[in-house]
Amino acid sequence: MARRRQRKVVLNVAMWCVRIVFGALLAFPFYWMLITTFKRNTDLNNLKNNPFIFNEPPTLDHLRLLFHETMFGRWVLNTAFAGLIVVIITLVLAVPAAYALARLTGNWGAQLGIGVFLTYLVPPTLLFIPLSKVVAMLGLQDTLWSVIVVYPTFTLPFSIWLLMGFFKSIPKDLDDAAMVDGLTRWGAFVKLMIPMSVSGILTVVIFAFTLVTQEFVYALTFISSAANQTVGVGVPTYLVRGDVYYWGSLMAACLITSVPIGILYNTFLDRFIEGFTGGAVK
Repeated sequence: MARRRQRKVVLNVAMWCVRIVFGALLAFPFYWMLITTFKRNTDLNNLKNNPFIFNEPPTLDHLRLLFHETMFGRWVLNTAFAGLIVVIITLVLAVPAAYALARLTGNWGAQLGIGVFLTYLVPPTLLFIPLSKVVAMLGLQDTLWSVIVVYPTFTLPFSIWLLMGFFKSIPKDLDDAAMVDGLTRWGAFVKLMIPMSVSGILTVVIFAFTLVTQEFVYALTFISSAANQTVGVGVPTYLVRGDVYYWGSLMAACLITSVPIGILYNTFLDRFIEGFTGGAVK
C-alpha cells in the first residue's frame, strides 16, 4: 500500500510538472505579444537588451498607432460581422446536408461525402480567379459581402464531412423510435438529432469563425478599400510598410484578436475535442 501511494504521488507530481511545462509553452506566445506591445522602439531595436523583460519604461505608443492611425476597430467589426454571417450560412446548409448524407442516401452517401470533402482540399490560389468573376457578376466588388459569399465555399465541405461522421455515430434506432412516437423526419431531426449533436455543431462554429479571421487570399483579392477590409488583410497591409515592420502595433493587433479566440477554445475545449473525434474518427 505504501508503494502504491508513493507511485500515485510521483505520478501526480509528474503530471503537474508536465502540465506546468505545457502551460508555460502555450502561454509564452501571449506573453511575448504582450511585452512587445508595451515596449519602446529603442528597447525593441537594441539587440543587447534582454528581450524577455522591460529594459525601459513601458509605453502606449503602439496602441495609439494601432487605433488612431489605422482602421483597426473597423477591421475587427468587419471580421466579426463576416464571421457571424458565414457561421450562420454554414450551419443552415451544412447540418441538414450532413444529416441527409448520413441517413437518407444509402450506400453512396459516404462516397458523396468524401467527394464534398475533396473540394475543401482545392487550394484557394486556384479558385480566386474564377471566383473573382463570380463576384464581379454579382456586383459585390470591394464590399464585405464578396467574402461572405465566397467563404462558405470552403467552410461547407469540411463542416459537412465532419458532421456526417458525427451523425453516423448516433444510432439509427433513435430516429426510428422518435418517428414511432409520432414525430416526423424533420421533427426527429430538430428535436432529437440537433440537441445530441451540439458538440459537432459547436466544432463547426469555432472552425468556420476561425477560418474567417485568418483568411488572407480572398479578402486581399476582392476588397481594396481600407474601410471594408478584415483584420487578416488590414493589419499586415498597413503595419508593414516596405521594409519597416511596426512590431509593437503588429503584436498588439495579434494579441487583441487572438485572446478572445483563445478563451473561446479553452472554454469549449472538451466539446471541441469531442466534436472532432466524433466526426472524424467514428
